[in-house]
Amino acid sequence: MRLFVAVDPPVVAMQELADAVAPLRELPGADRLRWTGVDGWHLTLAFLGEVAVTDLPRLEEVLADAAAVNGAHRLRLAGGGHFGDRVLWVGLEGETWALRRLADSVREGVARLGIEADERGFHPHLTLARAGSGHGHSRAVRRSAPGELLGMAAALEGFRGSEWEAAEVRLMRSTIGYGPARYEELRSWPLARWEAP
Repeated sequence: MRLFVAVDPPVVAMQELADAVAPLRELPGADRLRWTGVDGWHLTLAFLGEVAVTDLPRLEEVLADAAAVNGAHRLRLAGGGHFGDRVLWVGLEGETWALRRLADSVREGVARLGIEADERGFHPHLTLARAGSGHGHSRAVRRSAPGELLGMAAALEGFRGSEWEAAEVRLMRSTIGYGPARYEELRSWPLARWEAP
């Protein structure tokens, strides 16, 4: 199974972001991007790739342990950025240190199982669009022109969504093939709650 571990913003935060992203789709170069749909918006903590079904019980134990030692935290979707001329994203504000710690716990746990998470370091973001080949277009046609993603990211600079609570971690299955990837939640675990002293 092709798996990843994620935290998902609530419906209200997703709608706010969808409203902010809609005008970006009219900007120059937007037609050369593959826009992710709302159902594909996740804050990915670790992409695990192909994982054997037999490894699932141990993986679930690791994720339960990570959730038990990491507390719920407050976040908001805010601002925008890009990775070169390939990816447009929205960023996060709030207790991002807690999200980063959760991601580190997940990555360390799966590494102990011999499952390798993606090699890139964790950068809190939600991917909005990607350049590159897709839907029968050549890479040359689909690649973003320099500055197009920069302009789209700048258009998101003032975006600040409502604050929300990241309260659970989810194990997600990604199925790829014809058309966009499809996502299915396999299981979720609540993050810890500690009472103030």
